[in-house]
Amino acid sequence: MSDDHAIDRATETFVAHRNLLFTVAYEMLGSATDAEDVLQETWLRWVEVDLEQVRDQRAYLVRITTRQALNRLRTMSRRKESYVGPWLPEPLLTAPDVAQDVELAESVSMAVMLVLETLSPTERAVFVLREVFDVGYDEIAAAVDKTPAAVRQIAHRARRHVDARRPREVVSQSQTRAALESFSRALEGGDLQGLLDVLAPEVVYMGDGGGVKHAALRPIVGADKVARLLVGGLGKSTIPITFGPTVVNGSPALVVHMDGELDGIMAARVEAGRITGLYVVRNPEKLSRIESETPLALR
Repeated sequence: MSDDHAIDRATETFVAHRNLLFTVAYEMLGSATDAEDVLQETWLRWVEVDLEQVRDQRAYLVRITTRQALNRLRTMSRRKESYVGPWLPEPLLTAPDVAQDVELAESVSMAVMLVLETLSPTERAVFVLREVFDVGYDEIAAAVDKTPAAVRQIAHRARRHVDARRPREVVSQSQTRAALESFSRALEGGDLQGLLDVLAPEVVYMGDGGGVKHAALRPIVGADKVARLLVGGLGKSTIPITFGPTVVNGSPALVVHMDGELDGIMAARVEAGRITGLYVVRNPEKLSRIESETPLALR
């Protein structure tokens, strides 16, 4: 087989699985920029592989992607230590088909992605591959360089950890959208009581400005504190601020514009019709995926 033909075959296979590989890397990293870098590294290794010796090309590509993502995750953990303020996942503008796939939408939601941040790199890799992509234990073991028995233990521990912290119920898109509509209406009207009505008493607000844009340097807990922070911040602004509906990471969200320019994304965790988590990303470096949709895939 000629080198050109081998590269053509490698390219065809890689492109066919690209959305899946990006989703694996993104769920492991929480960063689209780093996920793209991982895909580039995966491609460079993939074209060196003798495809005649590969029995399951999809599994092999997932294995390479996982290993590269694990390397990147360990590098990112050092980067996050010096990050200014809370670090939030990079939001992605997603297509309607992502929202319609309940399993995929939940796995990439801001709420679950933040829970994944509390896992160790290996736990996160094992959880993502097993629970989200239903990869077999033997394949995961080869990807993370552990025995299948060890992977089973890690998967059990990670599942228990995530289950204790993830939203207790699956909330419909319409419920989330309704809560955000009430929230944005109250926010634009400076209606403190309206905000208190839609914010859960224990709501947690997290803002990510990355040291570039103004944002709270630590999480703010409690409806009254969060409502007063938001109303006070809007009241001080002399620039027109608007909040529009969008779909980010498979869930309804709000896109924020200041004087017509993109300023941030507001995502929410909704339980029992009220907002229990409010996640605001203003860091410009994390807003490059808001202008056009990012395709994701579980298979």
